[in-house]
Amino acid sequence: FSCYRKPKTKRAKRFLEKREPKLKENTKNAMLIKGGNANLTVTEVLKDIYAVKKPFAVLYKKKNITRPFEDQTSLEFFSKKSDCSLFLFGSHNKKRPNNLIIGRMFDYHVLDMIELGIEKFVSLKDVKNSKCPEGTKPMLIFAGDVFDVNEEYRRLKSLLIDFFRGPTVPSIRLAGLEYILHFTALDGKIYMRSYKVLLKKSGCKIPRIELEEMGPSLDLVMRRTHLASDDLYKLSLKQPKALKPKKKKNISHDVFGTTYGRIHMQKQDLGKLQTRKMKGLKKRPAEKAAEDGGVSPKKSKSG
Repeated sequence: FSCYRKPKTKRAKRFLEKREPKLKENTKNAMLIKGGNANLTVTEVLKDIYAVKKPFAVLYKKKNITRPFEDQTSLEFFSKKSDCSLFLFGSHNKKRPNNLIIGRMFDYHVLDMIELGIEKFVSLKDVKNSKCPEGTKPMLIFAGDVFDVNEEYRRLKSLLIDFFRGPTVPSIRLAGLEYILHFTALDGKIYMRSYKVLLKKSGCKIPRIELEEMGPSLDLVMRRTHLASDDLYKLSLKQPKALKPKKKKNISHDVFGTTYGRIHMQKQDLGKLQTRKMKGLKKRPAEKAAEDGGVSPKKSKSG
């Protein structure tokens, strides 16, 4: 007995085909869920993150009474329902005020999640500046040695890149680089700032860059973590064989990215080398006969 049922309509068949594994996966969607006791600050944070993440996000406006660190079944249910592999859960209580849980899924099961506490928040509407259009792909900047030294912060960096990176693009347009998300780790806190890039005239081809804060900005502190084991994490990073580049023989690269190719040729016979066709370079009949190993017979005169 199989729990999988064959689709009865073409629409259902197309829906299931979209959910099937692909060589090149779709852009990851995120679901933003409000806990059963979320306050105004947490609600505004979820709305602003949704505005930044659109159109690759789903915002659940109703409150959901769940505790991700104790029970993950409801998150896995919402993930399968909305086809989202990233989530941001907001809650508030006396023990953990202004609480955010950011995480990701693997095969519709929680892979890893990190709990962050909000200490300071400035929303999009509080900053009276022009905003970037919806769907703008951000540039991500991480400052702080702890992002490369501490395992929890390293996993948080990977999680934030996964959450905010947006779609993969084949080429980049200079005018499209207009949005920066900056994360700084310092003294046990994570500072998130967002800026709009202004391209000013500089008198030459390269424009002068100015950054204008546009919100939202968050001061966060790390609380609890739920990290996947090394084996499961490696399994989630595994790529199909079809996507791996095929090795090419006799081709190497140096540290500067220059490609070197080695060509194998047979030994060349210089005696058969074609030279310029000049009368002075032509061989005489006697030389040709000597090369052939004998004297060429003279033509008999006809009687």
